[in-house]
Amino acid sequence: MAALNAQTSGEHEEDELNSTINVVPLVDIMLVMLIIFLVTIPVIVHTVPLTLPNAINIPTQTKPENIVISVDKNENVYWNNEPVQYSDLRGRFEQALLRSVHSGTPLPEVHIRGDRSVRFQALGRVILACQQAGVPKVGFITEPRNDTQ
Repeated sequence: MAALNAQTSGEHEEDELNSTINVVPLVDIMLVMLIIFLVTIPVIVHTVPLTLPNAINIPTQTKPENIVISVDKNENVYWNNEPVQYSDLRGRFEQALLRSVHSGTPLPEVHIRGDRSVRFQALGRVILACQQAGVPKVGFITEPRNDTQ
C-alpha cells in the first residue's frame, strides 16, 4: 500500500493527485508498538519476591555513651531526662562528640523518644540539630507493637 495514490482515469482527463493520507500503515505500526509495550512492561517492572518482616521492636542496648532525647507532647526537650532548650542541642551534641573523640570511646548514638501526639516539626528540630553537629547515628525509641488494641 502506498501512502499516496496517483490515479489516472483516461486519456483526455487531467491527471489528479489524490492528496488524502492513508492511515492504515500508521494504525498498524501503533498496534504493533502497543503489543510490544504490553509484552515488555511486565518484564521490566519485575520486583524481587520477598517476605517482609513484621514490625517488632528490638530492645535497645543501653550504653553509657548513648544520648536519649525525649520530646513530650508540649514540645519540651529533655537530654537524658534533664530539661534543655532547642537552641542548646547542637552545642551539646558537638561537645559530646568531642569528648568521645578525645577519650577514645565510641561515638555516641542519639535515641529520640517522641510522644505519640507531638508534632513532627518538634522532632525534626532535634534531628536537624543532630545533623548539624555531625552525629553519625540517630534512632527512634518506640513501644512494642500491640495488635490487640
